[in-house]
Amino acid sequence: MSILIIDEFQEARDLLHTILRSAGFGPLVPVAAAREGLRLLGVGKRGKPASGIDLVLMDLEMPELDGLEACRQIRGEDQLQSLPITVITAHTEAEDIQSAYTAGATDYIRKPVIPAELIARTAKALSLKQEIDARKIREQELLDRTRELDHAFEQITTLHGMLQICAKCKRVKTDGPHWQRIEDYLRRQARSKVTEAVCDSCMHQAYPHLKQAP
Repeated sequence: MSILIIDEFQEARDLLHTILRSAGFGPLVPVAAAREGLRLLGVGKRGKPASGIDLVLMDLEMPELDGLEACRQIRGEDQLQSLPITVITAHTEAEDIQSAYTAGATDYIRKPVIPAELIARTAKALSLKQEIDARKIREQELLDRTRELDHAFEQITTLHGMLQICAKCKRVKTDGPHWQRIEDYLRRQARSKVTEAVCDSCMHQAYPHLKQAP
């Protein structure tokens, strides 16, 4: 799974790259500025497809655009709402961490970076991303299936176009010159059980001597 590393210092990027690569993570995409990272993620570009990035590791203190503002801009994109963002910071006071979470970060790593902590938190973040992606696929499959069923139900229960019925025998014209009993036609189109009965009005006219049940 692809990891975007954002840090202005080459040494910091190299350290993260070395630790993660030795642990088997990758591909790794290191960049020196938050704006470059946002460009790779497609922030601000409407209709841009998913970037393929599965996790962002980002320093908070950077010139021009810091990590907090970068988090806010990432979370402003609908397609990036579930992208894990782990901030890397030397400031671990409660208010600093709260600011990071408020901006949209999902986790944080303290500086100086401890390799075991970096590996553990990265593995956790990627595992969460896999679960979210799998859930989205299941939800989309369910949505597609529901639409298919709705369409099939509409076709079954709705008679489209003009329906020709004989004014005398009440048969329905189907394919070509063929005429079919309306009961058979409805049975075939609606996939429903069609039974025969006599309405109250017809019963009274045809059999006036019979009394209707109360």
